[in-house]
Amino acid sequence: MAVALEVADSGGPGVPLVIVHGLLGSADNWRSHVKHWSQQRRVIAVDLRNHGRSPHADGMSYEDMAEDLADVITGSGADKVHLLGHSMGGKVVMSLARLYPDLVASLMVADIAPVAYEHRHDSVFAALRAVEASAPKDRREADELMAAHVEDKPTRMFLATNLVRGEGNVLCLRVNLDAIEGSYKDIMAEPAGQGPIRVPSIVIRGSRSDYVADARLAAVREVLPEASLETLDAGHWLHTEKAKEFQQCIDRFLEPLA
Repeated sequence: MAVALEVADSGGPGVPLVIVHGLLGSADNWRSHVKHWSQQRRVIAVDLRNHGRSPHADGMSYEDMAEDLADVITGSGADKVHLLGHSMGGKVVMSLARLYPDLVASLMVADIAPVAYEHRHDSVFAALRAVEASAPKDRREADELMAAHVEDKPTRMFLATNLVRGEGNVLCLRVNLDAIEGSYKDIMAEPAGQGPIRVPSIVIRGSRSDYVADARLAAVREVLPEASLETLDAGHWLHTEKAKEFQQCIDRFLEPLA
């Protein structure tokens, strides 16, 4: 069953741009980018299942999430869209381009390759479970709980975007951590579908991230043979670390397209 996704929809001319966040992210993380790009075109920022304001559901396979995204696109009334996905969202948009090619005008993939990755989120899950178990009263207390598992402050700030006020006025998780951990093997897997994706494409990677290291470029070219490559002086969250430069990369890519 397709899950109805929460959409932040901004009006504008031309082919719409659909933004898909990464693991433990949300559409809220893209507000400044939505504001920028909505000056030129319609922008739809999506909360994937079990994230943000979207419903919780069993299963996080790329087939499932691509179907969810296809439902959003067809429900928006658009014939085709430009797709931008970061990290897990990049695999979602590649999956959609393979499974629903008629919906895709172009593809922008941010710091992810179409490969299976090793387990790398144990400390992150432990940090969120610590918050879940302790029900902190404020964000300072939540940060102290997460710091026992995640040393990097920017990472903890990112994780804190998943905290909301719940019953008893304490902080709780809005992500469905049970479903995410239960489907972690699927999330780390390759995108769904088969074969190369032949649409205008760009891959933007962070030089201080290993997600699209040089050793993975052959896999990128196999799946995205028409993609150009941009490298920013940033880590995995390149769209926040180098927001202006990231926007400029997308602007240059989209400028000659409808």
